[in-house]
Order: sequence, then C-alpha cells, then structure tokens
Amino acid sequence: MKTNFVAREMSLPELKDRLLLERAELDKMVLSHVVSPIENPHRIAERKKNIARILTELRRRELEVK
Repeated sequence: MKTNFVAREMSLPELKDRLLLERAELDKMVLSHVVSPIENPHRIAERKKNIARILTELRRRELEVK
C-alpha cells in the first residue's frame, strides 16, 4: 500500500507542525492499542514511517543549508 504523504512538498513550519501532530497521534494510538486492540494495528507502523519521513526531510534540509 502506497501512501500519499509527501514531505518534500511541505514548508518547514508545515513539517514541524505535522511532526508534532503525527507524534501525538502515534502516542494516542499506542495507548489505545494497549487498553484494547485497535482494528488495524498496521496504522501504528504507518505513523512511525511518516514520522521517519518527516525527520529525514528535516535532516536533508538541514544538511542542504550547510
């Protein structure tokens, strides 16, 4: 399954906001999954991958400036 998430097209403030949102949603999903199993646990892995994509893009931009 291919996601439509594209970090390269987002501005720096959008990326930082999205990172905070993704991390909050991941925390909420993990807590929910601990209490009672969620319907699709693969969504947790998807969130983690989105976070990694954002962090990778932020790092790429940081190195690009130097």
